[in-house]
Amino acid sequence: MSNEIRTKNTLPKGKRGEHLVAIQFLLIFTFILLPDWPLAAMAGTPPLFRWAALILFWSTAATFGGLGSHTLKEVLTPLPYPVEHSRLITTGIYGLVRHPLYSSQLFLAAGWTIFTMSASHLLFTGLGFLFFSYKASREERWLTARHPDYTAYAKRVKKFIPFIY
Repeated sequence: MSNEIRTKNTLPKGKRGEHLVAIQFLLIFTFILLPDWPLAAMAGTPPLFRWAALILFWSTAATFGGLGSHTLKEVLTPLPYPVEHSRLITTGIYGLVRHPLYSSQLFLAAGWTIFTMSASHLLFTGLGFLFFSYKASREERWLTARHPDYTAYAKRVKKFIPFIY
């Protein structure tokens, strides 16, 4: 497939990860509508801690999402397949994580999970993490084919969480 990307620069509709975008929106809406299953072991968690976690995670999500979107500007696309005129961005927020837009959604989910102390949201956040890991890996194969320097960049910069993962 990498030769196809280099010579043609575009894939036909339906082959650029559209199904992954549909799954992503389904996961988001399901997460929002998911009922809380209280974590009994965390019942005594002080409200101040829960509010602090929510504010910390959501402000991080807003920062990652805002800076990631602003940096991408004209190459921003919901599809994991890079646009024809894409360029490799390795500075700013992209110097901290390779996928700040995916990170932002995971930070939102984690913040809500801690705030609500919900087992159902914890499980779904884990599912979201697995989904975004898969989607990012798929996207990275295309980015590597388009931008050979991506391999070195991926070795230097973590995927979702700065300095950790």
